[in-house]
Amino acid sequence: MEKETRKLSSDAYQEIPGDQYKPYIGKLEFLPEFTFKAILTGMVLGIIFAAANAYIGLKVGLTVSASIPVAVMAVAIFRIIGKGSILENNMVQTVGSAGESLAAGVIFTFPALIIWGMKPELTKIFVFSLLGGLLGVLFMIPLRSLLISRQHGRLPYPEGTACAEVLVAGDKGGTEAKTVFMGLGIGALYEFLMNGLKLWNFRPSWDIPFYRGGKIIGEITPALLGVGYIIGSRISAIMLSGGALAWLVIIPLIMAVGKNSTEPIYPAKVLISQMSIKEIWHYYIRYIGAGAVAFGGMITLVRAIPTILETFKTGLSKISKKEREKEERTDRDLPMLVVIGGAVVLGICLWLVLSFWTATEIRIIPNLLVAFLMVIFSFFFVTVSSRIVGLIGSSSNPVSGMTITTLLLTSLIFSLLGWTSDAHMVIALSVGAVVCISIAIAGDTSQDLKTGFLVGATPWKQQIGEFIGVLTSAIFVGWVILRLHKGAGIGSEELPAPQATLMSLVVKGVITGDLPWRFVIIGVFLAAIVELIGIRSLPFAVGVYLPLYLTTPIMAGGLLRYLTEKTKDESLLKSRHESGILFSSGLIAGSALVGVGLALAASYSGTFATTLEIGYLWMGPFSNLASLFIFSGLCMLLLSFINKKRL
Repeated sequence: MEKETRKLSSDAYQEIPGDQYKPYIGKLEFLPEFTFKAILTGMVLGIIFAAANAYIGLKVGLTVSASIPVAVMAVAIFRIIGKGSILENNMVQTVGSAGESLAAGVIFTFPALIIWGMKPELTKIFVFSLLGGLLGVLFMIPLRSLLISRQHGRLPYPEGTACAEVLVAGDKGGTEAKTVFMGLGIGALYEFLMNGLKLWNFRPSWDIPFYRGGKIIGEITPALLGVGYIIGSRISAIMLSGGALAWLVIIPLIMAVGKNSTEPIYPAKVLISQMSIKEIWHYYIRYIGAGAVAFGGMITLVRAIPTILETFKTGLSKISKKEREKEERTDRDLPMLVVIGGAVVLGICLWLVLSFWTATEIRIIPNLLVAFLMVIFSFFFVTVSSRIVGLIGSSSNPVSGMTITTLLLTSLIFSLLGWTSDAHMVIALSVGAVVCISIAIAGDTSQDLKTGFLVGATPWKQQIGEFIGVLTSAIFVGWVILRLHKGAGIGSEELPAPQATLMSLVVKGVITGDLPWRFVIIGVFLAAIVELIGIRSLPFAVGVYLPLYLTTPIMAGGLLRYLTEKTKDESLLKSRHESGILFSSGLIAGSALVGVGLALAASYSGTFATTLEIGYLWMGPFSNLASLFIFSGLCMLLLSFINKKRL
């Protein structure tokens, strides 16, 4: 009977000390976890998701979080081949989701070499991917206790929490499972009809009359609605305020001031009067957002320094075998000696790789300095990345914004030292690639460790699983990218690689002295002003950097959360909160599953996304209203499930 009545504790959503939280699987319970079938299944799924996300990232500049889809697939696979424990299912998603994150880091950077007319070597992509991924996992080990356990409730880690709900629902069945899988089915159906069959416009928009450049736009996906509900109204509102400032104030201002300009303003090559809103965002706002994210990230790190030092002090005190034996199973990370020794070894490996592969004319460069920059920047942004995904989820993690900051600083150092050749540009991009990959992996690892924290996994086993996932995905992701380039051409209309294009502009701009610093500095001051007002600048900066169409549906979810929890009845509040989280988790899972499936199908056929476009043109001028009406129906469905749960 205990198995049937057991469920994820309501404390999973409350702000309590991590050591007081009771996980789904008790600290003294031991279930199969690090098994051969779990590792092998995770490796296979990781390779699949790495390939799918490499394609979709090169296509649109965004990737799909894979933790929840992999968890759902793990439950389904193990029901077919023989049911596995919930900890085995968790291990599958831990290993498998690393593929998506590593692919994101690679496709945001290395295709810049192709854009420059160079051909990246498969071996180099593999080595830098592996080393960057290992750094990302390594630096998350001492941060797990600080960010996931001690700040439980304050950092919700939406995808990690949603993934835990999926695993628990798959393990126990019953009402909770029905709620999650109902949300999953609705989210999957909605996503397929919208983005698979194209029955309605997935990104409706409205120009604001008599206000040139003003546009209201939203990407009305179930995943973003679910993320907004999970992170809540306050963070959603702060993010939206950043996006509204960028899209409803700065872009119209640029268009108004620049309508009579006679020369293009770098980095654009056309007049402002001839530019669309999207082009202004691409050429100007993203630099402002990068500056804001850089400042917000630095402030976040400064605030975290005391607790980071405390975490390392605590970790060092547990180096002895006796101290580690005192820890509970669910609190035991890999030893701090592994972190320190691993960082040193990886730094040496990066130095040796750089020394072996650098061009003859720059072998005199102190590559040890470059390797040091890679390690330091990785540690800095791993901390920032984990906090960001703890607040707003991996799907909205501004990986490219932090990578731009890394490239800005690295290229500036190179420029001051007089390292301005093409070979130096490649080295600077390599620094950005390693850091970008470590950032992406750290965000994924954070969510995975949060899932493990909630369900009662063993941290050190998960951390080894992350290492395995990084290794297997690194072997294949470079091959996938080169294969896609051969088939469609990176930089072409089919695969424009928007993030890598921006990275190439940043490196070239700083090293050649043509970077639009004015926009970067504007972003820094915007974030600083927000801090002076008393608002945490990082969610605001993320809102400035991200397109408005991502933050508006997130705000819709946050608003629903606010409306459903506007009550003084504690039992009713608890019931609504839990049911809303469950259903939102299902929406995220279903939407992500179909999104990855469509991307995977397109990566093989190249025509799947276009041959099924049978729908929304028939709506004509009413397509935007129809899309909004359908999305409103999804919101009402979420509300109805929340209210139904309490009856």
